Amino acid sequence: MALRQRKKTGTRQTSTSGRSPRSRGGGDPPKNGEGPPQESQRAALLAAQAGLDKKALGVEIIDVTGKVDYADFLVLMTGQSDRHVSAIAEAVDASLGDAGVPAISTEGLPSGRWVLLDFVDVVVHVFHGETRAVYDLDGLWMDARRIPVPDRPENP
Repeated sequence: MALRQRKKTGTRQTSTSGRSPRSRGGGDPPKNGEGPPQESQRAALLAAQAGLDKKALGVEIIDVTGKVDYADFLVLMTGQSDRHVSAIAEAVDASLGDAGVPAISTEGLPSGRWVLLDFVDVVVHVFHGETRAVYDLDGLWMDARRIPVPDRPENP
């Protein structure tokens, strides 16, 4: 599995055509009702749940399959302070890492204003509230399909 090897080494490879190995036909939409890979969707849901467990706000999963070649899902969430943003990002990273999906890149963790975690087919954005409003990724992808984020039952 070249994808797993690439994740572990942390390097991005390109094919001879110049496209990323993530490319799904240069951005063509899925054919015959084919949706995003289930493994990617499970990773996106796991990231969302890890954020919710740390009290993240505004958690959204956006399906960008066929719209971009760098990911199948974007997961957006908001923290209430720099420390909260960092704590959420660290929890997401640990949760997916424990599930065998390590991040190949993490950006912005020291500042805690906007942390980006790249898990190859899932890209997680953890924003401070003001920063999320400025960049408005929600608005940029307003026409993309949203994946419902299930609530985890509370422990008694």
